[in-house]
This record gives sequence, structure tokens and C-alpha cells, in this order.
Amino acid sequence: MTDFEKKVAALKAHHEELLSQKNEPMEWGNGIYEKYKNPILTAEHTPLEWRYDFNEKDNPYLMQRIMMNATLNSGAIKWNGKYLLVVRVEGADRKSFFAVAESPNGIDNFRFWDEPITMPDDVIPATNIYDMRLTAHEDGWIYGVFCAERHDDAQPGDLSAATATAAIARTKDLKTWERLPDLKSKSQQRNVVLHPEFVDGKYAFYTRPQDGFIDTGSGGGIGWALVDDITHAEVKEEKIINPRHYHTIMEVKNGEGPHPIKTDRGWLHLAHGVRGCASGLRYVLYMYMTALDDPTRVIAQPGGYFLVPEGWEYIGDVMNVAFANGWIADEDGKVFIYYASSDTRMHVATSTIDKLIDYCMNTPEDGLTTSASVETIKKLIAKNKNI
Repeated sequence: MTDFEKKVAALKAHHEELLSQKNEPMEWGNGIYEKYKNPILTAEHTPLEWRYDFNEKDNPYLMQRIMMNATLNSGAIKWNGKYLLVVRVEGADRKSFFAVAESPNGIDNFRFWDEPITMPDDVIPATNIYDMRLTAHEDGWIYGVFCAERHDDAQPGDLSAATATAAIARTKDLKTWERLPDLKSKSQQRNVVLHPEFVDGKYAFYTRPQDGFIDTGSGGGIGWALVDDITHAEVKEEKIINPRHYHTIMEVKNGEGPHPIKTDRGWLHLAHGVRGCASGLRYVLYMYMTALDDPTRVIAQPGGYFLVPEGWEYIGDVMNVAFANGWIADEDGKVFIYYASSDTRMHVATSTIDKLIDYCMNTPEDGLTTSASVETIKKLIAKNKNI
């Protein structure tokens, strides 16, 4: 065995050790969910064949020819008994692409499929695509709704000026994708989610209308729109079902995460809220529930955040960010919540349908003032004194 072959063998052994690492739940959580000690996917989890040229003649120093920067913001689905993530993988060149990683148990041993997804372009090709929400719709298709980013040619001198549309693709096997036209909307849309059922015979979308690529502007929160034909989807009427509020976790903007989970008590929603702080924009996750007979009618919304970046999760490419656009509800009621920390790596937290319903239904709402918050705490103190 040559020195080069020894280096390759050692590299592959080291990579296999990472991929096969067992994950364990963290101690002393909040009773709502369990976080796990290790991230489930990092840039180092991507296949070596994507990064290295193993031809000694062409790469005698065994350099990474293509470097990967991050794995984040993954859609999720249970498929043929496996837990699958459609991962946003970001290369060192800042371009994101989609790739499928699967696990036998949903918490560790995630391994990428051999090749990234080849996503067809829309009529106007996008510079960058990312953050896919997966929906197994009752029409029989699996839909991926994701952001398609392009340069804003109306501002030719500003190379950071961008526009965003909601791109739509569908598949039967998560390998071959049919690209549909981007969602037409009067506003920019970066976080759009397809509801899993028809509503009044139409496709239903959760939207996040924005005046600009970054700034929400007049966009008031999480919207709702019905579409007649998903192959030519257009938002003609849009209403806000989950509004933003001053001095809350969703002061700057909020958006739907994955599509909601249907339960016998209502639809469970996981969303993100954004506020400004000294370190920039702080992204956290929160939950709310809507009525079974009307997914637009909020029936419960716990006050404050549900999940935030903690400890080293705070550190990364974009600090102080927790973001989720994928979760899986198992047949036994267990829920796998897949979230990214600081736009860098993927994690999992686990809970159950019963726990999440209890959390939503029995956690006090945000009273929107300090005095209301204090009164809520005092009520709990008084209750505990009488036990």
C-alpha cells in the first residue's frame, strides 16, 4: 500500500467513525422535548467523493477539491421506513443545493445518498435555491417548496440586492423532480409551505409576504392563500393568520416552518420568530395550534419561544439562529424535530404529539406587557403554594 493509499484509507476510516457515531439525549431538558448531544449533520458528514479527487496522479497531496461549508434547514419525511432529510448543503462558493440524507432511526447514522438532487430550473434560472419544505399531499405527489433567489436587476450597481420567489417542485421518489412554475405573488416570498390537504377543493399555502428580500415592511406575519392550480400557482388573495407583535419574539418577522401536523385536537404548527438584538437578528422557534375544521383559526399559542440556540449552538456562520423547516410524526406519536443552529449544522430534538398538544394548550399566552407577564407568574406561584 502506497503512502497515498494509506492516507485515503485513514480518511475513510475517520469519516466512517463520524457517520456511525451514536447520539444520546441531553440531560435536564425542559420536559417538552429532548435535545441530543451531537449534531446529526455537518459539512464533514458530506460524502468524501463530493470533496476529494481520489486519483493520486491528479491529486497527489489529497486536497479537498470542493469544500463544503454547512448543512442546514432540512425538509423531512418518513419514506419506506427511513427518516429522510432533504438537506440544504452549502458549498464554500456560497451556492446551496439539495441532497438527501437518510437514517434508520431519525437521530443518528445519517448518510447522504450518492449524488445531490438535480433540480430543474424555472424559466428564469435562480442563482441560489434553499430551505425546502416537504409535503406529502393528498393528491399523491410529494411537493418541495423552496426559496429561489436571484439578483435584483432593478438595482444593477448593488451586488447584494436580491429577489426571492417560492419555487415549487414535485416528485414520486425524491430522486426525479418535476419543476413547476414559481408561485406568483405581489410580494416577495421566502418562506412558503404547502398544506397537506385540499381546502375547499384548492391547494392551500402558508406564506410570508415581504416588501423586500430582507425587510418584511408591510408584511404582517404568516399568511394563508388558496390556489386553484398548483401547476400555475398564483396568490390572488392572502390573509394573515398569525400576526407579528411589538416587543415579542416575532417583532421583525415570522414564518411557518414545516407543514403542520394533524392531530385529533387540531393542527400543530412549528414556526420561526425573528427580533433584532445587539448581535443582529435572533431567530427562535415557536408553536401554535389551529382548528381542525379551519386551519386558519388559531386555537392556542404559547407565549414566548419553544426552542432557541443554546451553548455552542449559538456559534456559526449566522450567529444566534435556530431554524426548522422539517419534522416527522411517527405512527407511535413520537415527533422528530429537525432544526439548524446558526446556519451551520443540523440537530434533532424529540417529543410526542401528546406533549406538544399539552404544551400548546396549557402554556400561558403572551400578555404583551410586563405587568401581564408578572401576573401570569404570580398565578403559577399561588397554584404551587396550594399543592
